Amino acid sequence: MAGRDTAGSDMTGGNMAGATARVETGSRSAGRVVGSWRAAWLRVEAHWTWYRRYWQSSLYSSGLQPVLFLAAMGLGFGSQVEAGPATGGLAYLHYVAPALLVAGAVQNAIGESSYPVLSGFKWQQDYYAVTATPVTAGQLLGGQIIWIALRVGIACVVYAIIALLFGAWLNAGALLVIPVGVLAAVACGVPIMAVAATTYNEGERFAAIFRFLVMPMILFSGTFFPIEQIPGAVRWLAWISPVWHGTELARGVTLGGLGIGPALGHLAFLGALFGVSAVLARRYFYRRLVV
Repeated sequence: MAGRDTAGSDMTGGNMAGATARVETGSRSAGRVVGSWRAAWLRVEAHWTWYRRYWQSSLYSSGLQPVLFLAAMGLGFGSQVEAGPATGGLAYLHYVAPALLVAGAVQNAIGESSYPVLSGFKWQQDYYAVTATPVTAGQLLGGQIIWIALRVGIACVVYAIIALLFGAWLNAGALLVIPVGVLAAVACGVPIMAVAATTYNEGERFAAIFRFLVMPMILFSGTFFPIEQIPGAVRWLAWISPVWHGTELARGVTLGGLGIGPALGHLAFLGALFGVSAVLARRYFYRRLVV
């Protein structure tokens, strides 16, 4: 009896230990925190689920608006501009096409980084729902940045294909314009995310940003004419514009004439702007969602 009781106790204890092990294993599996990249991509998947259903609503701003600018400025107004020193001896269509890709990408990125991000904090408040899961505020920000890069990349591809039909590209360097546009767009979009994370009102500051920052950057950063035509006293404003750095890179890969040193300088400026802004945006996301 004692042997049977002992054996039964051992069996019972073994079964309980096994059940406990299974419960613990299951608990660890159920509570396992996903990796940073996987967590960020979960946010991208959520955006993609919405986008593939309603992409028609953003078709104009994503791809057609820059194309219409290209048709108006490159073919319409551009037909009255003679090739000369200002355009590097090229047709105005070839001169303005890469710059308009960068300008359109920056506008799209800033638009996606302003009110939609503020909505995640203030109106829809889905950011709070996301960070209530194992996804952290930093991973949420990473997913938002990846999504904007993909969204802008799609728009750049659409623009590049239509511009090709217009005869806007001179060589295969046009393929490099797309990553240049995405880099400039993300470098401009992440600072706006940081601003959105510190905005608690209805976002009136975004109207001022669009009016007094974004539009002057587009108009006076070498998009339509060389910055050498800007008075020297204010030309430095173009030098600190990320749109100008992106435009110079875009023209460099398509039209040539850009040395390795200046190209690295433009890349360094955009990379530094992105890096510093990402650190600030991460801090502000955590401050608003966690602390």
